[in-house]
Amino acid sequence: MLWRLEVHDTLPSTSEVCRARAVEGEAAGLAVMARRQEAGRGSFGRAWASPEGNLYISVLLRPVGRLNEGGLWSLLVAVALADAVAEVVPDPAALRLKWPNDLLLNGAKTAGILLDSAANPDGSFASLVIGIGLNIATKPDLPDRPTARLADVVAPPEPEAMAARLLGSLGRWIGIQAAEGFGPVRAAWLARGPEVGTVMRLRYGTTDVDGSFAGLAEDGSILLDIAGKRRAFAAGEVRLQAGA
Repeated sequence: MLWRLEVHDTLPSTSEVCRARAVEGEAAGLAVMARRQEAGRGSFGRAWASPEGNLYISVLLRPVGRLNEGGLWSLLVAVALADAVAEVVPDPAALRLKWPNDLLLNGAKTAGILLDSAANPDGSFASLVIGIGLNIATKPDLPDRPTARLADVVAPPEPEAMAARLLGSLGRWIGIQAAEGFGPVRAAWLARGPEVGTVMRLRYGTTDVDGSFAGLAEDGSILLDIAGKRRAFAAGEVRLQAGA
């Protein structure tokens, strides 16, 4: 993948720019970075605080496949992001992945991933915009979860340098998936994911489901063992501990 990186001082949202450019016919490989965002978004419509010093970047892809395969891309980007960050932190083992789109540093959220997709009439991808926010110099105080920043463990790298590392890692994993399928991505995610048997709570729609982690299905769905039965969930928000 040959990336075309644009760096802006301030944008409302890097993903908003990529979505607009996708509608205009921009080819895959566009990457838009902002040193500061004024209207960043996280999962489930949450605001994403975007002060200067962190990494805010979105990329435009036009994958072959159908829109219901978006979950695979979330996991691929998480793996690529973890690999990029592992190059700069002193203890790569401190990095873990939380399904489907969070990177944890010493158990606290340090990055998030947000996918925005558009479909062709036949259900195939028209475009896929992937937004990534990585806490480098600062971190928000959130009421419902601990947060971390790279500056907690290492001299904070420049956002532009992290963007280059991330795009290199992302291009490599896109190539691996194109050549070998989802299997290597799944294995790499599981290597940094929770241990099998970890008790967790999944918010699925308006329902909370408690179970123990049993891995990932071939389509990237999370597998939970619940009351003696194994169930797959393609969407939801995970808490790493039931009742938390």
